Amino acid sequence: MSPTPDSTLADPQQVIADLQRELAQVNGRLKERTAERDAGEAQKAAMAEVLQIINSSPGDLAPVFDAMLEKALQLCGAAFGNLWTSGGEFIRSAAVRGAPPAYAEFLTREPLRLDQAPVLARAMQQRSIVHIADLTQFESYRQAAPLAVASFKLGGVRTVLIVPLLKDEIALGLFAIYRQEPQPFSDKQIALLQNFATQAVIAMENARLITETREALEQQTATAEVLQVINSSSGDLAPVFDAILEKAHSLCSVAFGTLQLYENEHFRAVATHGMPEQMASLVRQPYRMSAPDSLGGHLLAGARFYQVSDLAEEVTQSSSPNPRSKAALELCGIRTLLFLPLRRENELVGLISAGRKEVRPFLEKEIALLENFAAQAVIAMENARLITETQEALEQQTATAEVLGVINSYPGDLGPVFDALLDKALRLCGAAFGALRTWDGEHLTRVSWRAPPDLDDVSPEAVTAAPGSVAERFVRGESVVSIPDLIEDETYHQSVGAQSLVRHGRARTFLGIALRKDDQLLGTISIYRQEVRPFTEKEIALLQNFAAHAVIAMENARLITETREALEQQTATAEVLGVINSSPGDLVPVFDAILEKAHRLCGAAFGSLNIYDGDRLRAVAVRGLAKPFADRLRHGFRLSGTHPASPLKSGAPFVQVRDIAEINDSMAQAAFEVGGVTYRSVHTAAPRAMPARQHRGGSARGAAVFRERNRVVAEFRSAGGNRDGERTPHHRDARGPGAADRNRRGAGGHQFLARRPRPGVRRDLGEGDAGLQRRLWHHEYL
Repeated sequence: MSPTPDSTLADPQQVIADLQRELAQVNGRLKERTAERDAGEAQKAAMAEVLQIINSSPGDLAPVFDAMLEKALQLCGAAFGNLWTSGGEFIRSAAVRGAPPAYAEFLTREPLRLDQAPVLARAMQQRSIVHIADLTQFESYRQAAPLAVASFKLGGVRTVLIVPLLKDEIALGLFAIYRQEPQPFSDKQIALLQNFATQAVIAMENARLITETREALEQQTATAEVLQVINSSSGDLAPVFDAILEKAHSLCSVAFGTLQLYENEHFRAVATHGMPEQMASLVRQPYRMSAPDSLGGHLLAGARFYQVSDLAEEVTQSSSPNPRSKAALELCGIRTLLFLPLRRENELVGLISAGRKEVRPFLEKEIALLENFAAQAVIAMENARLITETQEALEQQTATAEVLGVINSYPGDLGPVFDALLDKALRLCGAAFGALRTWDGEHLTRVSWRAPPDLDDVSPEAVTAAPGSVAERFVRGESVVSIPDLIEDETYHQSVGAQSLVRHGRARTFLGIALRKDDQLLGTISIYRQEVRPFTEKEIALLQNFAAHAVIAMENARLITETREALEQQTATAEVLGVINSSPGDLVPVFDAILEKAHRLCGAAFGSLNIYDGDRLRAVAVRGLAKPFADRLRHGFRLSGTHPASPLKSGAPFVQVRDIAEINDSMAQAAFEVGGVTYRSVHTAAPRAMPARQHRGGSARGAAVFRERNRVVAEFRSAGGNRDGERTPHHRDARGPGAADRNRRGAGGHQFLARRPRPGVRRDLGEGDAGLQRRLWHHEYL
């Protein structure tokens, strides 16, 4: 049966419908293919554009990240996005595009701690994609994590897609895009963002290689420049330290920093970079920081470095913040601080500090770079030390030779020698002023003072060994007294001299060395600085060397003086013998000659030679006495038990009375009131070589009486009062050579000598004077 026309007609219609349906399907697939092709072309174009930007911006990631974000937002249908880079426990927004201004400011304000952003921490730590369909329903938002709350409130974020930037399974950062409506991203969009993340890693690695190459070249150049500064500034560390700081901070993008030395347990900045003067002045002042939990404590314990990630947090949380840390935060706005030690043979000699105004901890490579500059600083310091030591050794040798030249040029005259010693000591030890004093048993008397003209009157002329004073420490036996800060030392409150020097001379740091010969204190040499800067061991040793030279000069002067005095005594003896030979039987010229020689050689002003007949003393020669008293002596007087010469009757070889005004005897009072033995205060104004005799301070009106070979010899002298103008009551019955004759009786006479004070001399009668007068007395019987 053949088909009917109706059925034949229906079949074409069905065919047409089927064809139309198939055509629609084909068109749909074609549109999809076309869209996929267009998307692919767009992705290819985007990738090509990004690669072009990478090629045209070697080492500069900002335009690359910005282009990647633009293309990713466009192709993935996101509202805005940003790219995070890792920095240890922090993460920093390196690029932001399309975000609302408030949210963009929040993202770029400062690095975020990963513990404040749990979502970012998970993506970094698990190295996985994080896709959040609705942020408001996410756990971190409900727990009020700072980043999640800010993302919603400031950026209106609802949907988030985060892809880690992976290099060898290490997360270098994160690529994040956001939608402001809850609309999850498709698999294709996720894959597309992964592709962009891969390109970002390629760009970062390319930039890293380029940057490392450039940094290596810059570091080599900087190293070469620093070495050039070291070579051109032999021994001068200031330009070297400045160059090191400038190069180190430039290469590490550091705003502030210092280079500090560690000396005598104190840190002190010797170079600063970028700091306001108020802060620079603060760190230039020496300070201690050795507590175990402090910066200094860590470095002293051997730490490789000490880093403060956020100075504001440390200062805020501390109950007693370090004043320098507080000043660094308030005056400079420093947030992140790094300290690296300068070590020489494992010994801490200083540190380099670097500060940033943002919270951005230093990376390992930056720390390594700063360590390289720290090593250069140590090399420069060692080089300068060797040069300085060579120069100092030469200067010291030159100074020693010059001092020895002065000693040779002024035999027996210590004034120029002491002045030269002080001048050299002040210059080589870097001190502002100083003094050299001699010890007379009671006072340290200034014999040389070297200081600027405006400080001429700040040093007391003489100081006593008051309890707790510097002088007392020397008298007790200390050889070296070093005081870093006089104001902070207990000695300051006990020493009149120290108070005067601090108050009028602005003295702060003190160094004193005792002058000793066979453990006997001869004097001191002292130097001062007007800033708190303790003297080093090397400077102490140098001043000890000068002190030794001073003792040598004093001993040399003593020997010269003794030789001269011995010659003068021999000459005087010969002259007396000549008088005896030329005046046989006539004792008057002999006695006059003896008295004249004794006065001249012993520095006496007046006196007499008396004959004792067993009952009365009668002057047979007088010299320099007022006529009433001389007449009284010639008339004769009984030797009472209170008379100064009375101990001679009991066998004393000599008697010395330091103040005859204190003797209750008519003849002693006459010597004081009528005889012209006047009371005067003596002030030592110039150095005097110390002879074999014992020098004593504060000598007053005195008398000395001698007995030799059953003859009485007495000396009265006027050597003044103590240096304060007070009478010094002192009566001494001294027994020395000849004491074995004390059992002999019947003395035949005595010699009376009195000395008026001479400027610069203050002493009692010594054994040298006694021996000389005994020899002169002996010639009476030849």
